[in-house]
Amino acid sequence: MARLTDFISPSILSADFASLGQEVDNVIKSGADVVHFDVMDNHYVPNLTIGPLVCDALRKHGVTAEIDVHLMCTPVDQLINDFAKAGASYITFHPDASTHVDRSLQLTRELGCKSGLVFNPAAPLDVLEYVMDKVDLIMLMSVNPGFGGQSFIPSTLTKLKQVRKMIDDSGFDIRLEVDGGVKANNIKEIKEAGADMFVAGSAIFGAKNDNDPEHYNTIINEFRSELAKASV
Repeated sequence: MARLTDFISPSILSADFASLGQEVDNVIKSGADVVHFDVMDNHYVPNLTIGPLVCDALRKHGVTAEIDVHLMCTPVDQLINDFAKAGASYITFHPDASTHVDRSLQLTRELGCKSGLVFNPAAPLDVLEYVMDKVDLIMLMSVNPGFGGQSFIPSTLTKLKQVRKMIDDSGFDIRLEVDGGVKANNIKEIKEAGADMFVAGSAIFGAKNDNDPEHYNTIINEFRSELAKASV
């Protein structure tokens, strides 16, 4: 099966929230494809971040790019409903955060969003065997969720290859996303392992340079250049 076009998805977790609308406008104008939300509840993960009001505010600001909402929360069904109403495009959650994974995936699609599952570094992939027909996106965490700025966990590359084979064997058009420690010096290797959607927070928003007004354009172009070198 042909690989899907590569998507770069900046995580607003590392953005300047005092000027979030402009930050998102700038990264999209610089060539990013999708806006990534890290939604944490200080329960499922040890941090507290943003809710659906921020998603709604960005839509009202004029953001038309797809918004990829990663729920690191439990329970998930009410938040799926709230983020769908707020304008989310993708909604992903962790299997162990839902009492009924199949039902939560169906709910996501019924509300008009693309559905997905997220797997932590040490989480097994068993559940995928039963829901490949209900997911549009599979995301592998390449760091332990909760905080930005962590280093990429190398064993994720092996797991990526396993999921890529599952996707290819399934025949479904499912995106394979990676979140955590993605940088220009490893994005090529990550793509070669099977990914086609790349979340980067600190690597993009942390590259802000007042002496370079095109700083986002510079880093995203660097990502694209490295992706183009991948042997896939």
